[in-house]
Amino acid sequence: MEYIYYLANASLTLRVVERLHNEQRLPLLFLTVIHQISGWVVKVKLSEIISAEDAENFRAFLNELGIPHGPGIRVRMALWGLETGQSPVDVMRRYQVAVVSHGTPDRRDIEEFRDQFVMGLGYCPETLA
Repeated sequence: MEYIYYLANASLTLRVVERLHNEQRLPLLFLTVIHQISGWVVKVKLSEIISAEDAENFRAFLNELGIPHGPGIRVRMALWGLETGQSPVDVMRRYQVAVVSHGTPDRRDIEEFRDQFVMGLGYCPETLA
């Protein structure tokens, strides 16, 4: 099972990471986080099928935070590349996307990306709040 969602800002993305850390019933295979100028693309892939109730609860949680997303070709290819084992650096170069995290969810990846981006800009865009 997999879920691909579009989230408006870093705070919402961090909430997904926290939920995945705290939810023992979700057999997480990996989480991929990609930052775009207008928001965040999050792909959650589970290693096995979960109960209909757990799936509906998780979907409801994601729907509260963002919207289901059908990414464009570059992001789709980047997600595919990461899933097939290509390194995040190679994927970023090839598809010109900002891969913030791939694998085990780690809030530090998102926080460090946000801090470095804000430091470089000198201000905090809404998507990084």
